[in-house]
Amino acid sequence: MTTQEIDQAKAEAFAGKMLGVLNNASTALAVSVGHRTGLFDQMAGMQPATSEQVAQAAGLTERYVREWLNGMVVGGIVAYDPGAGTYVLPPEHAAATTRAAGPGNLAEFMQFIAMLGTVEDGIVQAFKEGGGVPYSGFGQFTTLMAENSASRFDLNLVETQIPLVPGIVPRLDEGIDVADMGCGSGHAINLMAGQWPNSRFTGFDFSEEGIAAARKEANTGGLANAFFEVADIPAIEGGDRFDLVTTFDAVHDQADPAGMLATVSRVLRADGHYLCADIAAATDVGGNLDHPLGPFGYSVSMFHMHDGLACSGRGRPRVNVG
Repeated sequence: MTTQEIDQAKAEAFAGKMLGVLNNASTALAVSVGHRTGLFDQMAGMQPATSEQVAQAAGLTERYVREWLNGMVVGGIVAYDPGAGTYVLPPEHAAATTRAAGPGNLAEFMQFIAMLGTVEDGIVQAFKEGGGVPYSGFGQFTTLMAENSASRFDLNLVETQIPLVPGIVPRLDEGIDVADMGCGSGHAINLMAGQWPNSRFTGFDFSEEGIAAARKEANTGGLANAFFEVADIPAIEGGDRFDLVTTFDAVHDQADPAGMLATVSRVLRADGHYLCADIAAATDVGGNLDHPLGPFGYSVSMFHMHDGLACSGRGRPRVNVG
């Protein structure tokens, strides 16, 4: 066995990169806290303020707020005036960290880092023994996905995405049958049902938690034309049921994506349409080297090979970059 010579400059550069990973990961967790506590939203409307003033305005404990603020300062998120002892969230930073930013709120995504950390022990065990962590073990995943997708649906679904299908809006006005496969918490179905009351909308998902949330939203909105079913999509029976089928960021998550698409084809009527919105990424890692969400996507993919997916033969690990 030969000993390789080490390029000291490269070694030091890589060590510096690893320190950056550590610091950025720590910042991500703190940003998640800022999103969940509403601190970013509160600070977006404030002039430079002390930690006491920020804590009071947000209704939070000052000692924790102070530590969080200092972490945000060294992380380059919040600006600090050492002479006045005040903190401020620059408007350019608020545009990527507040709920007012809608789909542009990247602080919302940081919650996934904290959530994935809760299942690390199970993932390490799966590396050794195969199998995976059950979907039910992922805690707030369904809730986080619903929050993430809702802002995008509210902004684009009715006005931009659905009209991409030629001639579909007049048909929806008149009344057709629509299905959303992998509907999650069903917000897309409920938005469409509210917009087009003459049409009938059905959402399918294998998450009982997600379907329960979808039904609750539909009931609250009085949407009698919105229906939801807990289902393994490749196993859905019957054909010629729907005039429009949609999938939103769902195909790449499937253990059996081909089975999902086969179901879509089977349930569509002869003159039906399929609207698919999904990630832009390559199957081979070589095509994702410059992807802006590459590391995040592969981490999510690794952590979500649940229920024995990694060795079941039903599907290969899929990258979730978008």
